[in-house]
Amino acid sequence: MAVVSSQAEIATLVGALRAWVDYQRELGEPGVPPAPPQPEPPAARPIAAPAATSDLFSSAGLGDTGTLEDLRAHIGDCRRCKLAPHRTHLVFGVGNPRARLVFVGEAPGRDEDLKGEPFVGRAGQLLTEIITKGMQLRREDVYIANVIKCRPPENRNPEPDEVASCEPFLLRQLELIGPEVIVALGKFAAQSLLRSKTPITQLRGRWYDYHGIKLMPTFHPAYLLRNPGDKRLVWEDIQKVMRALGIGGRA
Repeated sequence: MAVVSSQAEIATLVGALRAWVDYQRELGEPGVPPAPPQPEPPAARPIAAPAATSDLFSSAGLGDTGTLEDLRAHIGDCRRCKLAPHRTHLVFGVGNPRARLVFVGEAPGRDEDLKGEPFVGRAGQLLTEIITKGMQLRREDVYIANVIKCRPPENRNPEPDEVASCEPFLLRQLELIGPEVIVALGKFAAQSLLRSKTPITQLRGRWYDYHGIKLMPTFHPAYLLRNPGDKRLVWEDIQKVMRALGIGGRA
């Protein structure tokens, strides 16, 4: 009798024998034992519902705010992002609640944080001159706000989670005001509103759409304080805004 010399050969013989027995069982041959009972599969375990979590960026009832005063009350003493512990004041926005023109900057700086009003420092003074001397409007005729409403530490750029937390409030502000034109002041405001990484040097001076509102990017007044030679470029952008609004101003 031949001797099986390897485990591989043994496994092959066992598999062949099992197949033969199964085949004989299917034929109903006498003497072939029935198949052993298969254990029942374990009962499915119920999936526990996920624990309720607090979404820092959710804002139930935001759409129910009917005025800027309602919106400000809705925001309250905001703790929705990590900037809250560092601020002195939340800087909501200021101006005509039915303004045809809204200026949107990046974020409050030191002066704005202390006063609770956007664009009140040196850059704000230059913006006021653009509005009053250039456009021949009053500051209270327009509306001024920022992408985020709390000052970042050391005036750093706002971070994505901070923008995500605050942007719904800016969008609701703009919905409530219903302006005809938005001027995005500077790289960060323009790139945030337009969801673009394009440099401000390429964005400025051209019209874009922001939720159905015409948007004009231009340089930030703080940039003009460092680069006064580019004031003429901003004036070109502002003149386009004035033409779109059908208003006069200094030639």
